[in-house]
Amino acid sequence: MDSHEVDDYLRRIGAERPHRPTAEALRELHLCHLRTVPFENLSIHLGEEIQLEEEWLLDKVAGRGRGGFCYELNGLFGALLAALGYEVQLLAARVYGDEGRLGIPYDHLALRVRTVEGDTWLADVGFGAHSHYPLRYAERAEQADPGGVFRVVEAGPDEAGARGGGSTGAGDLDVVRDGSPQYRLETRPRVLGDFVAGAWWHRTSPLSHFTRSLVCSRVTEDGGRITLSGRVLKTTGGDGKRGTRELETDEEVLTVYRERFGIELDCVPTVRDGSPCL
Repeated sequence: MDSHEVDDYLRRIGAERPHRPTAEALRELHLCHLRTVPFENLSIHLGEEIQLEEEWLLDKVAGRGRGGFCYELNGLFGALLAALGYEVQLLAARVYGDEGRLGIPYDHLALRVRTVEGDTWLADVGFGAHSHYPLRYAERAEQADPGGVFRVVEAGPDEAGARGGGSTGAGDLDVVRDGSPQYRLETRPRVLGDFVAGAWWHRTSPLSHFTRSLVCSRVTEDGGRITLSGRVLKTTGGDGKRGTRELETDEEVLTVYRERFGIELDCVPTVRDGSPCL
């Protein structure tokens, strides 16, 4: 990512270029990203191509004003941080699902980031409702965040995970939110190309929740969250107040995508077989 591309990306997320790769700057970049770049899976249902390549992702997010899911968002955010001088490693994770079972290998992508002060952080702008700020990677006590109370803890052996393939928990970390495990993080560094198979599975498999539902979500300026799932609009204010309403017309849906998420669409996405929206 060259200097002009970095500037374009920073402009997209409404952030200033930091003078040094500090922890304070990382927190600001992380929050700016969550407020401006939505977590969304629209490409799957619009029949759009998804490529885990930096140039393609930069065009999608910074050029076309779109969002994406974890591989896209964290993959690109990691490239931005590296270009700004941070030490960045991509980590694979498996998401906890029903009955505490772990998902597929390379189910999720998160970032281990080292700052100029020497601190190491877990950054994640691609997990939907999650921490607003990076978590201290080596801290095992509770970490309070506007998104909840988090812990990063040593993971024990998991029989279900072992049967499913991949890591069985030895040396891994569990990321816990409000007492509920969110995902199991491997500590071995990966490269973006390692996640291609996981991304393919999530955009094609009938077992993937991404192929069975629509989501577009971001953190709001008051610290709440706005989410559009199909035609259902959900809002949570920074004060905790919640609201839900169903949008009745296509124009209402397209207006919410445009005005609340900055996404211009020609037609309303629907859960479909991947055929283009005509």
